Amino acid sequence: MAVLDIHLLGSPVLRERAEEITVVDDELRAFIDDMYDTMQVASGIGLAANQVGVARRVAIIDAEQQTFTMINPRIVESSSVKEAAEEGCLSIPDMFAEVTRPNSIVLEALNEQGEPYRMEASGLVARAIQHEIDHLDGVLFIDYLGAMKRTLLVKRWKKDNQGEGLTRTPTPEEPEPAS
Repeated sequence: MAVLDIHLLGSPVLRERAEEITVVDDELRAFIDDMYDTMQVASGIGLAANQVGVARRVAIIDAEQQTFTMINPRIVESSSVKEAAEEGCLSIPDMFAEVTRPNSIVLEALNEQGEPYRMEASGLVARAIQHEIDHLDGVLFIDYLGAMKRTLLVKRWKKDNQGEGLTRTPTPEEPEPAS
């Protein structure tokens, strides 16, 4: 198991548009395995390669009993019905805000074997897919907020995380001691 460092707000790689993947090979699959290990330890439901410092178009999802890899993902259809829900991000820990997104989407991507697939998703899974694809485009969930709310959140986050650096290594949460 390899746990990768997660890049935090302010790290330049989070604002890069990730490069398309041209070859799906064992090296990429090993990287994806490391991403899954990292996401599990960090208790996330999605993770994009940018978040672990690699600007390549690969992201993973583990939400609502659905676990899958998205290589070169793209949304080809989205519902006109939008839903607001609270979002957070492993790259901006402990900050949450309400974001409005289409409630259902159709995704096209490659799997870990390089085979194309198409899937429909709604609810939390659709939200997670959109959130991770945004990462691959250099977009953060805070970019959907109004200027004043975004400024206040970022200011508070920077104050709370002063001196923490641009990456963190996730560690498994220790269970609470029984009283």
